[in-house]
Amino acid sequence: MLSLPPSVRLFVATEPVDGRKGADSLMVIVRDVFRHDPLTGHLFVFFSKRRDRVRIVYWDRNGFAMWTKRLERGRFRLTFSADGKLVPHAIEAAELALILEGIDLTDARRRPRWQPGRAA
Repeated sequence: MLSLPPSVRLFVATEPVDGRKGADSLMVIVRDVFRHDPLTGHLFVFFSKRRDRVRIVYWDRNGFAMWTKRLERGRFRLTFSADGKLVPHAIEAAELALILEGIDLTDARRRPRWQPGRAA
């Protein structure tokens, strides 16, 4: 399970990217395409076209950090956008952990959560 502070958000690219891109190239996408500040400390997740590789990049106080996982067999199970646009999609750390473990979230449902009522 990923343990992140609540202030850190995760954004997954809705389209695959070239698996050879490094941290600098991916942060250009974050800044110019996603219109996010790469220095926020949020995690930005990119999957390769073959879906056998994932890269997570983020700002770590004094420089960019990149975490990579390449599957020896199989592919990550996730669905990309139908319209073909590269935009960020916010997810929770638990969802990313399940995807990285090879769990297909296509038919998963989120149960309703309690929310405090509004004052009348």
